[in-house]
Amino acid sequence: MKAVICTKYGPPEVLQLKEIRKPVPEYHEVLVKVKATTAHIGDTKIRRFEPGLGAVKDFFFKPVMRILMGFRAPRKKILGMEFAGDIESIGKYVTKFKPGDAVFASTEFRLGAYAEYLCIPEIAAIAIKPKNMSYEEAAPVSNAGLTALINLRKAGIRNGQRVLIYGASGSVGTYAVQIARNFGAEVTGVCSSSNIKMVSSLGAAIVLDYTREDFTERNDKYDVIFDAVGKIPRAKRKKALNSPGIYISAFDLKGNIKLKARDLDYLKEMCENGNLRTVIDRIYSIEQIVEAHRYVDKGHKKGNVIITL
Repeated sequence: MKAVICTKYGPPEVLQLKEIRKPVPEYHEVLVKVKATTAHIGDTKIRRFEPGLGAVKDFFFKPVMRILMGFRAPRKKILGMEFAGDIESIGKYVTKFKPGDAVFASTEFRLGAYAEYLCIPEIAAIAIKPKNMSYEEAAPVSNAGLTALINLRKAGIRNGQRVLIYGASGSVGTYAVQIARNFGAEVTGVCSSSNIKMVSSLGAAIVLDYTREDFTERNDKYDVIFDAVGKIPRAKRKKALNSPGIYISAFDLKGNIKLKARDLDYLKEMCENGNLRTVIDRIYSIEQIVEAHRYVDKGHKKGNVIITL
């Protein structure tokens, strides 16, 4: 089967398409024929060896991360954190799924979605794909959508609260705007000027252009600030919060986020009810994986960059 191998840490060119052996599912695993995956920001960070903890923490923890992730190249050489596809076969003791089921799932740090086939435990974050979504639309819901949902749930958002989503035009941000709105919040999105119309269409009542103004310098106060891109300076994180108010970052490792199938089922229902949609910026074939990563590295993508197999 075809698979993209990360041969070493470095620029997109370290990704190489190769032929490898097709996997066989263990007793509690399903074998999925992958139809779509993504150029997830997490995949690009692993490829570049950027743990993403912040400049100072990265400096001190990189030696430890090399032990965990691999010294010269990722220990798990097939990247890919989210996907959608069809179950081809199942392990002996699998009961939740059957061959032919269309599914979407997050591999989390097992990775492996940059391949024609992969095996994943039936107890992982895997669920039946939303009926009204294509494989390309469903794939990023399984990780970026879940990340948004779990973080916003931690904030305990209530109807009528004011919620600010920083990085509202990114993968996690576009889902966060819709989910917060569905929770009954009045949503303010922060993005660049070229994305204002799109973020507004997702349900944001107010959209601010970060290239023209600093939201922390306004008189507005928020009950929840969700930093979907981890870029709000520490000194400014509480400045625009009500008292009490909650600041949450998608890159806060203290949150110990565990992605669960029941949460995917919740998002599946939102999708099928028309309350959640996927924003797709570009679609590349697996043969164009280097080009896809090169585009994501520029840092200007809108929503999701999809890889088809």
